[in-house]
Amino acid sequence: MFYDNIIENVPDYKTFLTVDELDESSKDLAKKYPDVVEIFEAGRSRGNHPIYCLKIGNGPKNALAFACPHPNEPIGAMMLEYFSKALVENKDFREEMGYTWYIIKCIDPDGTKLNEGWFKGPFTIYNYARNFFRPVGHQQAEWTFPIKYKKLDFNKPIPETQALMKLIDETTPEFMYSLHNAGFGGAYWYITDDIPKIYDGLRNAAKKQNVPLNLGEAEAPYCKRFSPAIYLNSGSEESYDYYEKFLGEVPEGMLTCGTDSSSYAKRKGDTVTLVTELPYFYDPRIEDTSESDISRRDAILKSCEYSLELNNIIKDTVDDIKDYIPKDNPFMLVLENQIQSGTDYIEAEKKWAQEGKEEFLRKAKVSEAFDNLLVTRFYHMLSLGMLIRVCEYELERMDDSDNKKKDALEKSKEKSEERLKNLSDVLEEKINYSVIPIQKLIRVQLESGLIVANHIKDN
Repeated sequence: MFYDNIIENVPDYKTFLTVDELDESSKDLAKKYPDVVEIFEAGRSRGNHPIYCLKIGNGPKNALAFACPHPNEPIGAMMLEYFSKALVENKDFREEMGYTWYIIKCIDPDGTKLNEGWFKGPFTIYNYARNFFRPVGHQQAEWTFPIKYKKLDFNKPIPETQALMKLIDETTPEFMYSLHNAGFGGAYWYITDDIPKIYDGLRNAAKKQNVPLNLGEAEAPYCKRFSPAIYLNSGSEESYDYYEKFLGEVPEGMLTCGTDSSSYAKRKGDTVTLVTELPYFYDPRIEDTSESDISRRDAILKSCEYSLELNNIIKDTVDDIKDYIPKDNPFMLVLENQIQSGTDYIEAEKKWAQEGKEEFLRKAKVSEAFDNLLVTRFYHMLSLGMLIRVCEYELERMDDSDNKKKDALEKSKEKSEERLKNLSDVLEEKINYSVIPIQKLIRVQLESGLIVANHIKDN
């Protein structure tokens, strides 16, 4: 393809850029190429940080790409860092693509700054979990778009989401790339339109970089699969219907956020949205489709049992310190929401597995067993990391006069650190994980986006 050399020339980045580094790079690009690049503020974050948008090209179709929709997901920021320069420096490539590009390297600068503790390494599962942050649903740029569906009536978009809404309203993009990534596993994709002719190309983009496909459990039980590792990109309606089916009604704790960018864009125009999910860490078992020695149902139920146990541990720890934590502690907001909705989520998943028939009675694939028994524990590490940071956040900003508060926070922090270290040690022993080079991840995400953008242009 005409863009093969663009993919090949991705630099061998060793670390992730910080928010300030991304901002400076964007300003420098606009200053160096004023005839090609326009930079403007698409909005301001809740912390009043500017959200910079680059406008590049003058093609007849509009494309919007934004990174860090979840602030623990900076692969897309690095992809846009490279892609914006490639567009500017290669006129033939820019014109062949045929788009006017609107590029936001970081839509959630406040949250991304709270992840920068792991951006420069070391890239271990412990360091990632220890410095991890992901905001509560109603403070996520990706999940606070307005929606009215059954009892779900949400219309409180945060400033970051409002910036995206304004851009979508003004540009009506034919292609939108919401740049997410997972923490552990393999490559998989979400897309709003069923386009079978591109699916082999997407999977090959990962295979060429030796990035495994995620052939285990879907991210959520209600995900509709178009093809292996490729799913329908949908909004909150499917999630709502799933909980309504298995719980009888949707709990109040699951009605606190809105829908996603793809749903909003679809209401405004015929926008095709792509999400390419890529991991930092992987184990070959994530794409092993051979038979394991446990049924799929038992694997799911064991995962639920462990998740419930951890949820109770977090609840007990939060109960011990909640009187000392102000409402503006971002880590506490996440954990309180997790406690509130976690039990309902686990209960729905148990019923989903128990009420299912043949699909759950068969032996789990090795990839499915690995997902349920080990990958879910990796994600539990992230909750423990934020539990530590709840205490750390308060200890750093309090004075030393309140000894009772200080003792309670330090005790909970110490216990949580011990739990995180113990779980990390267990997983280091049981998971044969590798760290995927940033260069490879960018190449997969970039090629996936170019495949879809090129298909839209030609069709």
